[in-house]
Amino acid sequence: MLKKLLGIAPKLESDGSYSPSKLALKLATVQKTDFEHISYPKYKGKKSKILVIFTEQKNLKMQNGKLFSTGNHPVEALLPMLHLKNAGFEFEIATPTGKPVVFEMWAFPEKDDHVKAIYNELKPHLEKPVKLQDFIDASFDTIDEYSSVFIPGGHGAMLGIPEDKNVGKILRWAHDNDLFTITLCHGPGSLLSTTLDNQKFLYEGYNMAVFPDSIDKKTPMIGYLPGQMPYGLSEKLKSLGANLVNTKSDKTVCVDRNLITGASPLASNELGKLAVKVLLKELN
Repeated sequence: MLKKLLGIAPKLESDGSYSPSKLALKLATVQKTDFEHISYPKYKGKKSKILVIFTEQKNLKMQNGKLFSTGNHPVEALLPMLHLKNAGFEFEIATPTGKPVVFEMWAFPEKDDHVKAIYNELKPHLEKPVKLQDFIDASFDTIDEYSSVFIPGGHGAMLGIPEDKNVGKILRWAHDNDLFTITLCHGPGSLLSTTLDNQKFLYEGYNMAVFPDSIDKKTPMIGYLPGQMPYGLSEKLKSLGANLVNTKSDKTVCVDRNLITGASPLASNELGKLAVKVLLKELN
């Protein structure tokens, strides 16, 4: 009751999950982003497609058994995509089984016209995405059409994605064919899929920016998460040989070989700019 009065109690949803408290929303979400509308030179080559892998799941179970109402973070997904779209790239939207993309709509920046515009433009594809297996069957042989794979963040990126063998296949396909992999915040959880079936971690020795476990551990105090995370993502990646370049939830971005990463939602704009800079330089 006291937590409710103070505005730090997570909000109970109709399906039994919890979304962030009023205080957490005030501290950790924005109504308008820091997106910079930049006039890029348009990419006109044949590798104009970017595969975007979204989660289709919503509820992440915490250590205490409570469910966090999550999904893909709209800012982390749509800000980088705005930059890439403005540079001439187009998107193939996919989820593991072809079910609709799930967003953390409580984090949607309602006063940001740029974000709303690309969301509405992509909505038909978000509602009817490609199934990952179908992408593998149809597109692995059309490698020349793709420049990169983008996996947005949001805690939902840790739902089903790290355990999906098709995600691992796609990341290895991208790596082996010199495509770029772009991800941020909790999205690097997808990289764990490369260890399935006792395979060696594909990104051992890579520098990367990832959302810090230390922040995840603190957020239940303000009612952002309804409990402690099932495991620490950054510690897991470090244990596999990744070199983490950030210690804060900030605007840090990083490029190491063909891996482009960002630290948090705050890095979404910077990640988009960096991805465009790298792609235009390497593909032209």
